[in-house]
Amino acid sequence: MTRLRVVCLFGPTGTGKTEAALALAEAFDGAVINVDSRQVYAGVPVLTAQPTPEEQSRCPHALYGDTPLSQAVAAGDFARRVWKTVAAWHWQGRLPVLVGGTGLYFRAVCGGLAPIPPVPAAVRTAVHEDWERLGPSAMHARLAAVDPAYAAKIAPTDRQRVTRALEVYAATGRPFGDWHRERDPEAPVYDALRLGLTMPMEALVPRLAARIEAMLREGAVEEVRQALATVPENAPGLSGIGGPELAAYVAGRIGLDEAKAAWLAATRAYAKRQMTWFRKEPDVTWFGSGEHPAMIRTVAAWLGGGET
Repeated sequence: MTRLRVVCLFGPTGTGKTEAALALAEAFDGAVINVDSRQVYAGVPVLTAQPTPEEQSRCPHALYGDTPLSQAVAAGDFARRVWKTVAAWHWQGRLPVLVGGTGLYFRAVCGGLAPIPPVPAAVRTAVHEDWERLGPSAMHARLAAVDPAYAAKIAPTDRQRVTRALEVYAATGRPFGDWHRERDPEAPVYDALRLGLTMPMEALVPRLAARIEAMLREGAVEEVRQALATVPENAPGLSGIGGPELAAYVAGRIGLDEAKAAWLAATRAYAKRQMTWFRKEPDVTWFGSGEHPAMIRTVAAWLGGGET
């Protein structure tokens, strides 16, 4: 059976995935599909490092900045959107280039996650009330007690993921990680070329610090300020790296230097978790940042091998 071909490009934050995806899409008449849980949100393109309008004008892009800040996004639901987009662009004769840093989303897209039953509203409310009452550390510890493997992959301050995992466990009696190991029978099976970007941490951290400064110059604070005029600080779209830190600054609880330091520390920790996740992925061809010609040669050789 012929399988639809896709290029999967992933790696830690700050390693140059946007530039690499553009290089591949332009070389092979491709289209870029977002597979990043933060870049789906509208209103915060600078904070979430979405491709700029100029970059998006160079080739088709999809699933960037199209989700309200107030809306939580489940990996399985997002995967279904990606599947539809992949099929549409194959029909147009384009090579889909899936790019992002969210390992769970890639797993959902390429392997499919078992459909999780809906969580009753009463359960969701109880979990969120516990978060407000007990705080991040206690809730993360609660998750670690019932699902240690998944808890180890997420930060204690990641309210969206911690509460989602606890909701699912409370509603189903099964750890969130167990659902991830089951395949959705409706998931397509792709012929996927898996490319990874990597960089030593000692080289990555200065890049991350410089990127934070650039985001501040480009208006990240004003994005958060405008967002807080319409949604609370704990909105799903503000729960990612940088959101809580800038929200605290805008609210006057901390100074800008403290916000930047906390933002960098959280970004560095997130990059380390991403590296750990992606290193466990099978059949990945790894590249350093900026090695676009080598990546293009790899894709060309793969495409020249014929359909599977």
